[in-house]
Amino acid sequence: MRGEGALLGAAGLAGLLALCEAVPRLGLVEDEYFPPASRVADALATELADDAFWTALRDTLTGWAIGLAVAVAAGVLVGVLISVVPLLREATASTIEFLRPIPSVALIPLAVLLYGTELRSVLLLVVYASFWQVLIQVLYGVQDVDPVADETARSYGLGTWARIRHVVWPTALPYVMTGVRLAAAVALILAVTAELVIGAPGLGARIAVAQSSQAVPEMYALVVVTGLLGLAVNVGARTVERRALAWHQSVRGEVAV
Repeated sequence: MRGEGALLGAAGLAGLLALCEAVPRLGLVEDEYFPPASRVADALATELADDAFWTALRDTLTGWAIGLAVAVAAGVLVGVLISVVPLLREATASTIEFLRPIPSVALIPLAVLLYGTELRSVLLLVVYASFWQVLIQVLYGVQDVDPVADETARSYGLGTWARIRHVVWPTALPYVMTGVRLAAAVALILAVTAELVIGAPGLGARIAVAQSSQAVPEMYALVVVTGLLGLAVNVGARTVERRALAWHQSVRGEVAV
């Protein structure tokens, strides 16, 4: 089944490349604005040979990785703390519902005022957007803990931290991993967006320069790179999720199928 899925995926990708090659060559769109896939591939090869490209890629991955790590750590710690303290959960419920819907891009002016075009501006946006993905999943996961199991742990004299480790965490972990997977994708989106809009060093800034200088094939080549990065992040996050949840019935069922 997986082999067939991979073949179908490869066939779909080949069809997309053929379409992108044919549409401008047939004159359906101006190749000045939408160059054929072969020209984009040539531009991509040129980019890969440029040291500045690898520096930009490193800057993007640095902002993504640091921001994601901070968001995951903060989301898990805050989520567990809020969930195990009923008074704190009630006190923060309205605040969370107020802050969570605020679009991260709306904080771009604040980030620029505080940090200019430095890495910290990117981190502010990445952490803010990714934090909520993890926090909400942690809250849902802790709420899903079986009350009977929790009361049984209490009756055996387990303390708060012991219950968190042996009862709460195993139940919440599938939710946490879902939050991490979502946060990884969101972090990459915000890292590139911040670079594109703010001008912070990275692939986004390089895309903006290519667009402003009318280097259209190079611009599309860089967009393709960001797409490949997103694919790699998603595949990596799913791999980590499967390994972390190898004991869970959802993953065992997926492997069996």
